[in-house]
Amino acid sequence: MAHVARYHDSAAHNPRRTSTSDGIDAASELLSILFCGIENAPNVSLADGSMLYGGSSPRASLILSDLSVLRDILIAASDVRAGEAFVRGDIRVDGDLESAIGSLEDARAVRSARELSRIVQLAIGLKGSAQSPNVKAAREPARLRGRLHSRARDRAAVEYHYNVSNEFYALWLDSDMTYSCAYFRSPSDTLDVAQQSKFDLIARKLRLAQGDRFLDIGCGWGGLIRFAAREYGARAVGITLSSRQAEYARSRIRDEGLANVCSVELVDYRDLSQLGSFDKIASVGMVEHVGAASLREYFNAAYRGLADGGLFLNHGIVSQAPEPTGLRRLVEHAIGSGLRGFVGRYVFPDGDLLRLDRAASAAANAGFETLDIENLRPHYATTLRHWVRRLENNEARARALVGDATYNTWRLYMAGSARGFAVGRMGVVQMLLAKRDARGAIKAPATRDDIYAMSASARQIG
Repeated sequence: MAHVARYHDSAAHNPRRTSTSDGIDAASELLSILFCGIENAPNVSLADGSMLYGGSSPRASLILSDLSVLRDILIAASDVRAGEAFVRGDIRVDGDLESAIGSLEDARAVRSARELSRIVQLAIGLKGSAQSPNVKAAREPARLRGRLHSRARDRAAVEYHYNVSNEFYALWLDSDMTYSCAYFRSPSDTLDVAQQSKFDLIARKLRLAQGDRFLDIGCGWGGLIRFAAREYGARAVGITLSSRQAEYARSRIRDEGLANVCSVELVDYRDLSQLGSFDKIASVGMVEHVGAASLREYFNAAYRGLADGGLFLNHGIVSQAPEPTGLRRLVEHAIGSGLRGFVGRYVFPDGDLLRLDRAASAAANAGFETLDIENLRPHYATTLRHWVRRLENNEARARALVGDATYNTWRLYMAGSARGFAVGRMGVVQMLLAKRDARGAIKAPATRDDIYAMSASARQIG
């Protein structure tokens, strides 16, 4: 982005500079350099009302408890300190949080080495000790024990994230509690309609049919298995490691009269053999928990659990950042791209964002044939924006249920993720895979016409 104004001419944006302390003068200069030329840069002020920077056409306002908080935002070695400051309430954002995150990212990307050096110099000199009176209780970071991606550790990681509170998730998810990317056939679709469309897209890609034995690996709160049983006549089984998810899903199955064709089991994906063979399998938003080192084991388990000729749809987030080179490439391939930093500590412990080529290679090595790959990236940005708005609209209830810190954590994580999908750092990919029988046959037609053509037999969602 080109610079549209010289930063040292920005006093018009900061009329109080001449009457403020040296610390506020330094902070104002820092922010004027940082946000020079950045469209929709936020307003920035202190909690006592002192104005530090007035953005041009701002979509958000940053309120800092203390000048020193700028150090957490600008010079920390990772995003952890800035994230923790937001969770504590030392950084409050009124308005569009995604826009504020984007402004900070854009500003860092366009600043010259000279400008960055001056920003760091000014930030280091800021005095103060941030103390937040706003947060009732801190959210503890995940402290998992045992071997990485062992069964016990994976269960602990899943429960850390998903067992927060079913009531909390219900405030901002759709009516089926679907915690994965929706599919917006129209920009005017509601979240509920878009999630039903996603279920239908998966079922049509799998060519799900009456009487098919269908498995959902990582079934969440059971929305997809209930849809498959109710709308397609499948005999559906879901597995999860979250006891609260399983309890909720079983209750919905009973309430909807689906207990004879639908069930949920607390089973690790590595133990699928105890459930028998399935005609069709889906895994939606679960592969991120598997870990790069366990990716082949994951696809092997799905392959063994699938009947000959059957189809497997794997839906998961992928990293689309440029491939690292040199020593960094060796490290990435050894330990996976990961969900490092704030999200890895406070949201998805032990998670990995894989690269599409690695996932496709692991699937092929397990014996799968790749039939189709579709990236739903724009749909996930839209989904996350729906979730953020719904969470913010239920702020008081959410804070009462889970506390300030957990509310702040999820708001930051989802707004930051929306930004990541919007600019293309992340994608969400559906891979349709087939297990050939002994003759090389699969249970799918040779074209995709039946998936996308809106014929008389296609289900009209909404």
